[in-house]
Amino acid sequence: MSSDEALSARLLFSEELRAGAVAKDDLDRPEVLRAVRSRPPASGPRRFAQRLLMRAGRLGYEQDCVPAFEAARRSVLGASAAGPPRLLVRVDEFPHARAYDLPDRYGVDGFERFHSILRDAGVPYLLAVTPRLAKDYLDPHATGGRDLSPDEMALLERLPAEGVELALHGYDHRTRHASPRRHSELSGLALGELDRLLDRALAPLAELDVLPRVFVPAFNRFDAGQYPVLARRFEVVCGGPETVGLVGYHRTPLARGGAVYLPAYPPLYARAGAVAAAAERLAARGAALWVPVALHWGWEADDGWDPLARAAETLARFASPWGQFLECTARGDS
Repeated sequence: MSSDEALSARLLFSEELRAGAVAKDDLDRPEVLRAVRSRPPASGPRRFAQRLLMRAGRLGYEQDCVPAFEAARRSVLGASAAGPPRLLVRVDEFPHARAYDLPDRYGVDGFERFHSILRDAGVPYLLAVTPRLAKDYLDPHATGGRDLSPDEMALLERLPAEGVELALHGYDHRTRHASPRRHSELSGLALGELDRLLDRALAPLAELDVLPRVFVPAFNRFDAGQYPVLARRFEVVCGGPETVGLVGYHRTPLARGGAVYLPAYPPLYARAGAVAAAAERLAARGAALWVPVALHWGWEADDGWDPLARAAETLARFASPWGQFLECTARGDS
């Protein structure tokens, strides 16, 4: 196995390795290697085909990741491979990208409502943070915006004590491309420009003593050639359905380039009700895996909060603190 594949295998058996139920040498099996094999970025036509398959519901976490990872775990653990899923709940985004233009709907008060539902249910999660808000963020030619308000800064300072891991979501969420199919804050930036944008984004968070270990790209889009920069600067790089069109479909979580690539795919990239239903299915089949989940608090606000409140009990049963996962990625031997 390569070093990336070895880390991916250790993530797949992190609980058993920590408990001493298996040793690293036990993971050297063909089924494990097949499940965690690192693959280069797909060609343009293959990425297009993968995106179509995902939209048709024929490619995704349940269809591909779960069977491969379960087979790998059974090859090592036999009947002991089954167990509850471990959801890694990620929330996009704060401040909301539309908070500059619609503060009454997507401002701090709205997020506080979302957070209180998850906090009171006992759901730990990761929050993707931008340090600046853009005016008309979907217009690449627009100007204007603002830094974080005192209320937003106070909220970010408070959240880690309430079970929230903070991630970087870019700088201001302004797209560089007008077409909805190409919305991205990063795509097209030269590598030096990308480094400078990340420096600008991280500086104000450092003033709040926030040093993100996880990167969540705005619009779930970055160029394949930009991944090494992201992997050098963050332990975990997230993605989503849109990422498939740029870097191809990859199982999740898998180590790539020394970092862990952690895209969330449908039906776990969805509204809370659909995510909860998928979590119940995974629990019923005993899929004892790290399961990347992506929620959008703006979607839950638009739905009136009740679906989120109903789903929160299920999410709480299976959600794992991000610190536990990051401990695995940092040590590499858990």
